[in-house]
Amino acid sequence: MRKIAILTSGGDAPGMNAAIRAAAKYAMNLGITVYGIKRGYLGMLSDEIFLMDSFYVSGMIDRGGTKLLTARCLEFKDPKFRAIAAENLKRRGIEGVVVIGGDGSYRGADLLSKEHGIKVVGIPGTIDNDIIGTDYTIGFDTCLNTILDAISKIRDTATSHERTILVEVMGRHAGDLALYSCLAGGGDGLLIPEMDNPIEMLALQIKERRRAGKLHDIVLVAEGVGKVTEIEEQLKGKVNSEVRSVVLGHTQRGGCPSGFDRVLATKMGVKAIQVLEADEGGVMVGIEGNKIITHPISYAWEGQRYTTINEDFEIAKILSR
Repeated sequence: MRKIAILTSGGDAPGMNAAIRAAAKYAMNLGITVYGIKRGYLGMLSDEIFLMDSFYVSGMIDRGGTKLLTARCLEFKDPKFRAIAAENLKRRGIEGVVVIGGDGSYRGADLLSKEHGIKVVGIPGTIDNDIIGTDYTIGFDTCLNTILDAISKIRDTATSHERTILVEVMGRHAGDLALYSCLAGGGDGLLIPEMDNPIEMLALQIKERRRAGKLHDIVLVAEGVGKVTEIEEQLKGKVNSEVRSVVLGHTQRGGCPSGFDRVLATKMGVKAIQVLEADEGGVMVGIEGNKIITHPISYAWEGQRYTTINEDFEIAKILSR
């Protein structure tokens, strides 16, 4: 394989730039010509494809977001537009594409591969940690640490005013960010979509803690559970405590990637190029048991997700009492 392209798609995640850098530099070292695609599949369709050099990826390993930019492209769901995008690649002789993003990005890559013979490798870049086939996704660790920093600040005012504060975190339909923020941040309550933890139970826990002399609570709420403002209103009528809610929002996406995310992204970027250099494709890169592995890219939506959420949720419940 002599020519490849790299794109980022879906929500940005800290560490994406580290993955771009590693994939590009490793490929260049093998004598492979590397192209960048701006704005993901939208850029592939609109021909925003450029020749990448080592200078382009220099000095970006510690930057959050994605230098290649990202955008939605609903048109890519239409086969006729995928054909146009594929032609833009083939006109330059591009044989393989590294796609850094979530499972939606993988589905686009899978179709591109099956319909047009472009070899694709997916790298899991999303703060949500919701991709089957990998223990961790790029950006999850950085986002987790951003949330922990916010919890520490929120706890100061919660203590001072003797409040219960609900903290909504991202995660889409996965509760990983909320769960591990609760465990690592000493949370006093937890609501995630994977587990049943009724408002009534949470209210009972808060009332018991008040009777025991605890004057504040920090409750982590995954966005997949529902609107935190509505949960706040439900809880207010069930506890004798002032209740407030905080939505951390897009602050969770940004910032300098952690050391863990940089190393993970670098290893995954290198593995993606090794796969393409072997003239293989249609796979996703992941990490399982601290080992970089690959699965068929369709495993991201067809496979069985291994998770310790059930066990860790029980630990979080015990420690939050």
